[in-house]
Amino acid sequence: MKLSVVMPAYNERKTIREIVQRVLAVPIEKEIVIVDDGSTDGTRDILRELDGKDGVRVVFQPHNQGKGAAVSTGFRHATGDVVIVQDADLEYDPMEYMKLLAPIEQGHADVVYGSRFLGGGARRVLYFWHTVGNRFLTLASNMFTNLNLTDMETCYKMFRREVVASMTIESQRFGIEPEITAKVARRGYRIYEVPISYYGRTYEEGKKIGWKDAFSALWTIIRHSVRETEDPRNVGHVTLARMGKLDGYNRWLAERFAGSLGDRVLEIGAGFGNMTRHFAGRELVVASDLDPVALEYLKGAFRDDPGVSVASYRFPLGEAERDEIRALDVDTVVCLNVLEHIEADTATLSDLFQVLRPGGRIILIVPALQKLYGSLDEHLHHVRRYEKAELEEKVRNAGFVLEDVRFLNRPGIVGWWVNGRLLRRRVLPAGQLAAFKLLLPLLKREEANPPTVGMSLLAIGRKPA
Repeated sequence: MKLSVVMPAYNERKTIREIVQRVLAVPIEKEIVIVDDGSTDGTRDILRELDGKDGVRVVFQPHNQGKGAAVSTGFRHATGDVVIVQDADLEYDPMEYMKLLAPIEQGHADVVYGSRFLGGGARRVLYFWHTVGNRFLTLASNMFTNLNLTDMETCYKMFRREVVASMTIESQRFGIEPEITAKVARRGYRIYEVPISYYGRTYEEGKKIGWKDAFSALWTIIRHSVRETEDPRNVGHVTLARMGKLDGYNRWLAERFAGSLGDRVLEIGAGFGNMTRHFAGRELVVASDLDPVALEYLKGAFRDDPGVSVASYRFPLGEAERDEIRALDVDTVVCLNVLEHIEADTATLSDLFQVLRPGGRIILIVPALQKLYGSLDEHLHHVRRYEKAELEEKVRNAGFVLEDVRFLNRPGIVGWWVNGRLLRRRVLPAGQLAAFKLLLPLLKREEANPPTVGMSLLAIGRKPA
């Protein structure tokens, strides 16, 4: 595995050369990405000398923004299989990288923390109240994340690169530690701790963290604990998180087409896996999505299910992707609330026809009735809502024999129109979605008497044998 060492640096002229040499001495394939955070003590001059030599790359921030901002920049420039954060002082020993790397190499972990409090390494005796503060913040973080870490504030955090590549860092300063911890916990990653040494320094020797940062870290812990998703501005993620709590509705939806599902299923736009879990137990389920955050959620949710694999296919497909899907020999393609996001929907349906096994089926659910199109659709990036005749025509034109087309969810029409057309909301309120559970008896009445109008359309097509 190639290791990317992300090193934020601010006014570390006295130690920067030595720490770089210590990292270079570690016997592993690696790159060093140093992010200078607007140093004013001559550190930048030294880094200009080091830039481009022995696998060292330097990124210069235009001005001081804080450790969080520097680490975030470093993550974006990392290209290795595994990423670790390394402070530019001499408090942590790079020779211990192998300890952290072992659980990832062995396939046990996605994230590894180096703990200064597990024992097994030398630790300089320093400030009592710093230790108290560290343990308190670790305890507070554990209470909200339900983890049992011993050292949340450690600098040494190692990740599979996909973990940090899909993560947005908001904290500018030292709040980055609890923020990252909250996000990796929310995604369900396998987190390990290993004991490390700690050669702390005093304030006279250049230590920068203080009590203000402790209060900021506590606020970061609380702020992330009350969020529905790691990025509350992402309407799609918020909607997926809220819909994930409506398991009764998701189960009812899956039952509407359960009889058409085969043994080898490709789900397009699996999101956070709200519907994927209802397909489990088959010979093969391939959960595909383009969103890197969703992909990480899917990997975490179905890691222990050998029948579920995670992929990322962009439609319309390229020839290599077509061949890859054909090799899977899928007999069912499930595309639930996805087609409306794709501009080239006819080309996508044609692609799905080509990759399906002869005799296989496509199962579509799309938002219905263009007159309902409003702010909710806009913020979810819907290109369109479908009329029944339009969907029938597009499915047939792709080559499918249409087996069923029907409306679903008549009770949802009023809520969508009020929120999207009348109130112009960005996202359906959580309270309304929770109350939607009370409408399940009305939805069950649709099983015997399919409605002539509804919020969604279900279409099932078969590829001729």
